[in-house]
Amino acid sequence: MKTIRCTLLATAVVLLATPLLPAQATPSSVNKQIEKLRSFSADQRPAATIKVAGDIRTLRAGKDKVECANHLADLVTEGDQGAEALQAVADTLAQALGESPQPAKKDQPSAPYLDLASLARYKNVKVTLDDPLYAKAMQILIDDDADVQKADFTLKDLKNKTYTLSELKGKIVMVNFWATWCAPCRVEMPTLDWIYTRFQSQGLVILSITDEDAFKVVGFLGPTNYHPPVLIDTGGKVHKLFHISGIPRTFFFDRDGKLLGETIDQCTPKQFVEILSKTDLHP
Repeated sequence: MKTIRCTLLATAVVLLATPLLPAQATPSSVNKQIEKLRSFSADQRPAATIKVAGDIRTLRAGKDKVECANHLADLVTEGDQGAEALQAVADTLAQALGESPQPAKKDQPSAPYLDLASLARYKNVKVTLDDPLYAKAMQILIDDDADVQKADFTLKDLKNKTYTLSELKGKIVMVNFWATWCAPCRVEMPTLDWIYTRFQSQGLVILSITDEDAFKVVGFLGPTNYHPPVLIDTGGKVHKLFHISGIPRTFFFDRDGKLLGETIDQCTPKQFVEILSKTDLHP
């Protein structure tokens, strides 16, 4: 009996002396963290995003890891989370795809490859993934931008005024795609309104395009005092012309009609102004 007591005592001492390790991340625990990211302040969110990226990298290779990394990639572009957070998420998604390449869908790269290519092309992160599907995804974005450069459209706004993109040469034009149901779009709208009212006198035009029902849009905009013209894209033809797969999305054209930049998610005033600084607009 004395021997047993001594053994139990020794075991307890060892257990007490052993430092507690953090719980191993699981796809479920990671997804719960991702769901909370929008609740963080703008200052807190980059660090929280980087932590989630680190947890995802510890997951077992497979489809679940790719899906978690891709989900995080969809959120890291909201607002200005900084280069470190963007790079951490891109590295995590590239690692997940490198470990578990995802099959093509009808000879087209799946969403994780396109999202990774978008981070590289539009957010200037470095990606070293050696995968033909990633290369194909990047080429798709290049081809889509070439289509946008050639695109033209004519739409009416809520006051029945007609706008044709090609007729706006001489103006600096922002073509913004949004919807009433899109939370990041709603966050971005006051910024677009501020930019429009600040630079309209210098020749800036913002065209806010939605494919929703006009009656619904009017009801939503009523209390907002939103100034840029809102155009209704019935049937989504212009959305298809610009290859819109996610919103908000904004394209910038200079006075000659040349595509000079684009954003792939909700942006801050600073981010918009950085792109507009390539033009002759001045504060």
